[in-house]
Amino acid sequence: MSGFVEQALSMSKNLSETVMKGFRPESVPVYAALVKEFAVFDRWFSSIPGPTQPNRLFVYSATSHGSTSHVKKQLAHGYPQKTIFDSLHENGKDFGVYFQNIPTTLFYRSLRKLKYVFKFHQFDLKFKKDARKGKLPSLTVIEPRYFDLKGLPANDDHPSHDVANGQKLVKEVYEILRASPQWNQTLLVITYDEHGGFYDHVHTPYINVPSPDGNTGPAPSFFKFDRLGVRVPTIMVSPWIKKGTVISGPKGPFPNSEFEHSSIPATIKKMFNLSSNFLTHRDAWAGTFEHVVGELSSPRTDCPEKLPEAALLRTTEANEDAGLSEFQSEVVQLASVLNGDHFLSSFAEEMRTKMSVKGAHEYVKGAVSRFIRASKEAIKLGANESTIVDMRSSLTTRSSSIHN
Repeated sequence: MSGFVEQALSMSKNLSETVMKGFRPESVPVYAALVKEFAVFDRWFSSIPGPTQPNRLFVYSATSHGSTSHVKKQLAHGYPQKTIFDSLHENGKDFGVYFQNIPTTLFYRSLRKLKYVFKFHQFDLKFKKDARKGKLPSLTVIEPRYFDLKGLPANDDHPSHDVANGQKLVKEVYEILRASPQWNQTLLVITYDEHGGFYDHVHTPYINVPSPDGNTGPAPSFFKFDRLGVRVPTIMVSPWIKKGTVISGPKGPFPNSEFEHSSIPATIKKMFNLSSNFLTHRDAWAGTFEHVVGELSSPRTDCPEKLPEAALLRTTEANEDAGLSEFQSEVVQLASVLNGDHFLSSFAEEMRTKMSVKGAHEYVKGAVSRFIRASKEAIKLGANESTIVDMRSSLTTRSSSIHN
């Protein structure tokens, strides 16, 4: 494929060389160790040839509901499609989202309902404790830190954050799971929403790729969602996986099926024998990966208990006074809805011109805390579990109401 350098130059003259490079194994030692010990996919694609948020939406709902870009208004309002979380709930299976700044799964509107509020946990407070007790839910989602602070660096691998901190997060999660009594029942999936602009020689599949739900993208392209995006790194970890496994194309369910983000809800449906229908035509088509943990007759006992340390690659410390990236501004926009500030015309201008990374971190942290607290209080007051707390900003107090 071509066009990677041209696209990079359209953004910055300094990026053209960067997108043609990659990391040496010694720079990402945690991934290097996991690939050697477990499984890596060499043909896992993003769901559309597009940016972060639409691809993230596919991970748990097998559609972006017609979105091909970052539409802040829609992200803030919440996407309406059904998710694999809803399917798990319908079938009596538990799930949990362990977040560090904000659970971006709240971009799905249904996840804001009262019935799900107890599914959200602070990673630092709960993940290790739940894993040690063997109480992790059927599906566990780990969300990284999105704001880069001194002493509390971002670990989400977004530029210009140090990828070493992302390595440290994966190392921490792995070692907690490895020590858990649930280790022999664990499959850890590590993936990325999109390719970040980096060069790839493998063409994106486009033959008979089904549209998820018939929605098309906006003008002028009117994208039909009939093509996948560029490959992304995907690693899977389990004591049921043979050392050094490399997984290429899937074994079905269709001759042209591929591994892509919709493979995650498709596999969850299959592994947990969920009676709910497929979410869309896309997860019905996507390749599933349950066979990756089906080749051994018993779990391995030689899996490493510890992973290598990752040395910092960035020589400068976090710039807490920097302005917000596009992704960070979207996260703040979500927080403003949870906090009731999106009704204030002054808030959008303040966020655009004045909010720093440090300020955004503090704002998001407070907004999430208030939303979760208000939701739990609404449950105590007997509110319907299918409603959503609607916060309202005021000069001196903060009120809330309930709506569907």
